[in-house]
Amino acid sequence: QVQLVESGGGSVQAGGSLRLSCVVSGITFRSYCMTWFREVAGKEREGVAAIARDGTTTYADFVKGRFVISRDNTKNTQYLQMNSLKPEDTAMYYCAAQRWGDCYPSKDKVNWWGQGTQVTVSS
Repeated sequence: QVQLVESGGGSVQAGGSLRLSCVVSGITFRSYCMTWFREVAGKEREGVAAIARDGTTTYADFVKGRFVISRDNTKNTQYLQMNSLKPEDTAMYYCAAQRWGDCYPSKDKVNWWGQGTQVTVSS
């Protein structure tokens, strides 16, 4: 079956860094646009970043210059390097796979979701 398994979340002080990983199985990883979303309780899930099959990246304005998305097709894994973290980055972060359409984070286009990993940034 299809599995997207995130790891790397945790608690960090403002200004710190974390690296999230998402290991994917059950699909042809290299054929998918891979994305990251985040969600705060009571708020809508929002797109953070996307990486296309050819490695082209897209970022939400609120993470540009701080977060870097990458993928390793040999390991069926995508990453999110998060630097200069702020308290407002506190959220549950979700890995997602999108098969069709332009590659940017879009909940309507997600085919598969991970279970999420919590990131907490303290001031």
